[in-house]
Amino acid sequence: MTHSRRLFLLGSAAGLAAVSLVSAAAAQEHTLRVHTLVQSPHPYNDMATAFKEQVEEESDGRIAVEIFDSGQLGQDPAVIGEMGFGTIDMMISTTSNAVQNVPEYAIFTMPYLFEGMDDVLAKVGPGTAVHDHFQTVYDERGVGLHLLALGASGTRNMSTADTPVEGPEDLSGLKMRTPPSPMDAETWSAFGMLPVTVAWGELYAAMQTGVADAMESSLPGYSGSKLYEVAPNLALTAHTFQVNHTSISQRTWDKLPDDLKTIVEEAAISANEYGVEQSKMYDEELVETLQSENGVTVTRPDPAAFIEVLSPIQVQLAEDLDLVEEYELVTE
Repeated sequence: MTHSRRLFLLGSAAGLAAVSLVSAAAAQEHTLRVHTLVQSPHPYNDMATAFKEQVEEESDGRIAVEIFDSGQLGQDPAVIGEMGFGTIDMMISTTSNAVQNVPEYAIFTMPYLFEGMDDVLAKVGPGTAVHDHFQTVYDERGVGLHLLALGASGTRNMSTADTPVEGPEDLSGLKMRTPPSPMDAETWSAFGMLPVTVAWGELYAAMQTGVADAMESSLPGYSGSKLYEVAPNLALTAHTFQVNHTSISQRTWDKLPDDLKTIVEEAAISANEYGVEQSKMYDEELVETLQSENGVTVTRPDPAAFIEVLSPIQVQLAEDLDLVEEYELVTE
């Protein structure tokens, strides 16, 4: 092969590579930066991965999805603010961490509101009156978000640093970590606990240093963040079924053409359903793993004793916190 021939072939290959890069760049019209607060394994990260795979495949590469888990982009309230400006595109997280921005989400931290995860999805999932109500709330509060889906991501249970919990009588006087949610504070105060507001990202240190004595969380959150190291007593109270939201920046949403909006929405709904199934699996498997591999002491208190304390105050709580409309929608 002559020198000039070799140079021609190399130049042709480089040219084809450049054309391919230009074509790929041209095909990719949008990039969605997706925030989760949690470490894997966790259904939120599973949902984000499923969403990414479906969107990128069905959009033929017109949308690229980048996942930032473990709070890389910040804590939820700050992320919601950034989404309002369009600097972060999407989030998958618990509604309880959004109550500073959407106070109506506090209804979902009311204990013993649902019968199971399938019941949650049936009552609040896409296409329900509850879903539509919260999109209206987004609009009225001007948070700059579009709601893609509400779903269920596992039971929330209590854990403590030093005190195994067998019943409500074991809770009095304990400092209970809560997110910035009035519902949580009022609920745990009913048991004689002392609410302490701590951000999720600071919870490990708070339990380790005694700022809080007790906490509650989903089992994947408890395991994934290694909270069993500082709160090794797990009480399976299943007091709430964690409701999660998948939301997209309104600015980002408005930039998408209708065909891509359909793809994003359908992928979010599909990922939402997948998250419910993953949550069931984690709840079933994690208790055994936490006991056998992480030295966690597990108790199984009778929920009836907790319900007896809380049932009489549910309606009053809804009235006090201006959540009557939400309470009635969820319980009708």
